[in-house]
Amino acid sequence: MPTLLKPDRLNFGDTIGIIAPASPPPDPYTVDLAIEALECHGFKPKLGKNVRARLGFIAGTDRERAADVMAMFTDKKVNAIFCIRGGYGTTRILDRLDYAVIRRNPKILSGYSDITALHGVLLKKAGLISFHAPMLNGALADPKVPEFTKQSFFRAIMEAKAPGSICAGYDGKTVSSLRGGVAEGRLAGGNLSLICAGLGTPFAPSYKGKILFLEDVNEKPYRLDRMLTHLWNAGVFAQVAGVAVGVNRENNSLNDPALKTVRALVKPPGANQEWKEVKVKAPAKEYQQSGAEVVKERLSGLRVPVVVGLPFGHIALNATIPVGVRARLDADKGDLIITEAAVK
Repeated sequence: MPTLLKPDRLNFGDTIGIIAPASPPPDPYTVDLAIEALECHGFKPKLGKNVRARLGFIAGTDRERAADVMAMFTDKKVNAIFCIRGGYGTTRILDRLDYAVIRRNPKILSGYSDITALHGVLLKKAGLISFHAPMLNGALADPKVPEFTKQSFFRAIMEAKAPGSICAGYDGKTVSSLRGGVAEGRLAGGNLSLICAGLGTPFAPSYKGKILFLEDVNEKPYRLDRMLTHLWNAGVFAQVAGVAVGVNRENNSLNDPALKTVRALVKPPGANQEWKEVKVKAPAKEYQQSGAEVVKERLSGLRVPVVVGLPFGHIALNATIPVGVRARLDADKGDLIITEAAVK
């Protein structure tokens, strides 16, 4: 990994580039709301050329989305780059970016979820600190964004000092420790699905000695188990200094009522086979696990500090986490403290 670079801090009046490296916003009007929100916060928005493009489930062709990323990094008038949405598609443009050029033009890049792929590759190939933070189609464009989320974000990108505890101002009711102790290291991670997708590719960062932070949303328990097991099998958990897990909003489909409606192939007497809706019994509750139970079962065996339920991820109280900076994971107190400034 190259020597780490910190981008310049953001100041009111600065220009912020808006890009869509993954999926387009569900509603094109979201782009207008994003522009308005940045102006209300005291910044000058600049749209990427292809932000409004659409190609199925991605925001334009790979060439168009990669071109927008590079154009914003090379534009001397742009001070920071905010992603408007995650979704899917970031991994498709990683081989089209010029990381030497990005390294010569370091600036703030912010987003999360599918943008995890960009955070990882910027850390590895450009040595650039970036920001796992709310999106422009969500909290940042919402006039009712919680003060906790807003203050965490602007503190990280506008102040050249260590942001401190990500739990500052949080009630802490969701936080618990699976294994105690204190670990220090640089932060790496993001969305669990994207971390797993990156393993074995030339775009994945090293997790050796890192504090690995994880979050995901609406993943069924067996899928969470599969991804966490993949990290075990890939040796990731054997390398990290500690693990911090965000609040994972769950899909509770496994807790539906006992009778479920399914489509089944049936053959009534004297008739041909046909598809019909029939009621079937759901699996017995004692054989089910929640996502939280899966995380506890798969991570309790680690020999490093593990804290779960921290305030970041696909939730309203979403703390900003600078990727690449030094931090301390205090599992005895249930906290993640960012000990290094992320901007200069």
